[in-house]
Amino acid sequence: MTRFSIPLLCSLFATSIAHAKLKVFVLAGQSNMQGAGQVEMKENSRNGGQGTLAHLVKNEKTAKKYAHLVNKKGEWITRQDVWIRYDDRQDGLRPGFGFRNTSIGPELGFGTIVGDAIEEPVLLIKTCWGGKNVMVDFRSPSGGMPPKTLMERMLAGKKKREPDATMKDVEAQVGFYYREMIRLVNETLKDIKKYYPAYDGKGYELVGFGWHQGWNDGGSMDNVNAYEENLSNIIKDLRKEWNAPNLPMAIGVSGFGGRNQKVDRRLGIIAAQHAVAKRKEFKGTVASVETRDFFRPAEVSPSRQGYHWNGNAETFYLIGEGMGQAMVKLLEK
Repeated sequence: MTRFSIPLLCSLFATSIAHAKLKVFVLAGQSNMQGAGQVEMKENSRNGGQGTLAHLVKNEKTAKKYAHLVNKKGEWITRQDVWIRYDDRQDGLRPGFGFRNTSIGPELGFGTIVGDAIEEPVLLIKTCWGGKNVMVDFRSPSGGMPPKTLMERMLAGKKKREPDATMKDVEAQVGFYYREMIRLVNETLKDIKKYYPAYDGKGYELVGFGWHQGWNDGGSMDNVNAYEENLSNIIKDLRKEWNAPNLPMAIGVSGFGGRNQKVDRRLGIIAAQHAVAKRKEFKGTVASVETRDFFRPAEVSPSRQGYHWNGNAETFYLIGEGMGQAMVKLLEK
């Protein structure tokens, strides 16, 4: 792959990655952006470790594709040109930045692709939480408050746990994780050297946003019907927040179940995610990535949690790879 430098108003050319302008990507979503792709094979695995990253680098059918992840001794490689911050973890990109340090999410494939394509050093900021939707949790300012009936149901549920709860308490929940995402990104950018030690203060640029989410919204047809508008609002509000009117965005669609998925709500979320990318207002700046072909059945995976892609590391890597490839195309435009 030919590497390219992202154009700047004032280009900085350097011979060392420590002196190049840092490129920052935000990766956001819910538990599948966190990532459940199992890294190591467990002893006495029911299927010989299929679906783990360790199996992928050893299996003759996949070893060539994933050879870049290990050194000659078979040890996981830590990249020095791509760094990642996720919660209280930060290091060069390597396996172990999933929900647990024993798993991966889309960050590994994504970071590999953008790191190989871009000349400048890269910092990934992961901001994701399990069990969150865009109807309420990630709702951005442009969306206003959710429908009154939903708010009333939320209040009734909250009162069962907290009898003194009021509607103001419910309103405080709306958009909490949208605001938390922004807080964590800002916190990182204010102290970049902590998360990218080679940073020398010569500037950074927020250049892309990756999104992988959808399970919780797919549980309600009301959420499905509002999804396209809600996600579009998130894109527009983030661009305004970060003063980046055309910030590229790659959406890894919610393809659980693969091509055999028949549940209308699940298919509705996929359709809504593709529809966002097709909006005229986002032409050339937002791309959706089809992920259904990356689904692997439980028989060749570490777990049977379909909503977590059966814990299959190949699936999570391919989702990130696809999002990274889409991002690179957007950046080249």
